[in-house]
Amino acid sequence: MVIKMANPNYIKLFSDSLSVITIAICFILKVPQILKVLQVKHAKGISVFGLVMELTSYTIMMSYNFRNRYAILSYLEYPIILIQELILIYLVLKYQGLLSSIYVWLGSGAYFAILAAFLVGVAPLGLLAFLVPLCTPIGASSKVVQLAELLRTKNSQSVSILTWFISAFTNFTRIVTIFLDSADLTLLFNFTMNTVLSSLIMLVAIFYKNPNQPATVKKAQ
Repeated sequence: MVIKMANPNYIKLFSDSLSVITIAICFILKVPQILKVLQVKHAKGISVFGLVMELTSYTIMMSYNFRNRYAILSYLEYPIILIQELILIYLVLKYQGLLSSIYVWLGSGAYFAILAAFLVGVAPLGLLAFLVPLCTPIGASSKVVQLAELLRTKNSQSVSILTWFISAFTNFTRIVTIFLDSADLTLLFNFTMNTVLSSLIMLVAIFYKNPNQPATVKKAQ
């Protein structure tokens, strides 16, 4: 019996469609988390350090693409996620009572100064090219930090499970598209690791969603 291979054109169409879906979903990646923090009006269980590490990764990638004058559609998700990340960091700092800290204001000023230097060309493009490969370990480390924060606080009431589901899903779809397009082992390892970490954060967040439930039940009895 002869087994017919799938038409390469169909595979390419499937891969491209999955890429478009992935990018589209990334446009709302942080929105559920932002809405969750606004709803519960606290940010316990969310790591500021983890968010700053994510912000660093997104900033480097956006600046590198912008400075290289790549087509905006090829990296449009980065500035959109970056805006969402800045809003989320502001809310987390607000509800953790850190906005009055002088270190927060100094850090904010330093960040926007560095961002401007990246975008207008004060910082050399070679520096950005050096920093880009570091975005993979930085992004993965931010998830490890967030996971550790959840395990430390044992409270995920302010953590959006939907955001981490989206993160796991989009990383998984990237595994599929990369496997079909190039099968690059480095990229496959990167997205596999991010899929696993995002899934773990989602599962731990589900587990710690109602930290006071046992005490409430006991009191009712």
